[in-house]
Amino acid sequence: MDAVLDLLKKYCKKEGLKVQIILLGGLALHHYGMKDRATRDIDAEVRGNIDRLTAYLKAKGIPSDLGEDVSRWSVVSLPSGYRKRAKTIWRDKFLEVKVLHPADFIIAKLRRFTEQDIEDALFVAGKYGIKAGGLLKAMKDAVAHSPKDSSLASFQKSVRWFISKYLSG
Repeated sequence: MDAVLDLLKKYCKKEGLKVQIILLGGLALHHYGMKDRATRDIDAEVRGNIDRLTAYLKAKGIPSDLGEDVSRWSVVSLPSGYRKRAKTIWRDKFLEVKVLHPADFIIAKLRRFTEQDIEDALFVAGKYGIKAGGLLKAMKDAVAHSPKDSSLASFQKSVRWFISKYLSG
């Protein structure tokens, strides 16, 4: 994570651009405490010039999946207010790096519901003491702010399964 953060700092300073990033994926997991998950790609919501940043990362050999609204990466929206709840983990004159609140991160992972996503969600839930009630509330908020779609029922079923299997309270 440090090497990627250093690249981002250099880019922003060199270009004189202000960029705000909310990390998802492996780099966020590294911050949450999963140090053994090796990743060099960047999955993030970006406020700033996404095209220039993507080109810079590509030139440095860093794969990236960047967007200006990660809530729209799925039919299922993230819970409302996720940007306000995101925690700043680095800030200087040009760059601000954040991670999602743990419950929002879990919802983001359970939208895809792959085996790896379930493992990631389980790790974060355990590390941060996320309880069933809190995750259920986040799920309901996400569904309420999503466009009406038949896949919402599947998402709710997946989250309820995750809660019943792994969480208490």
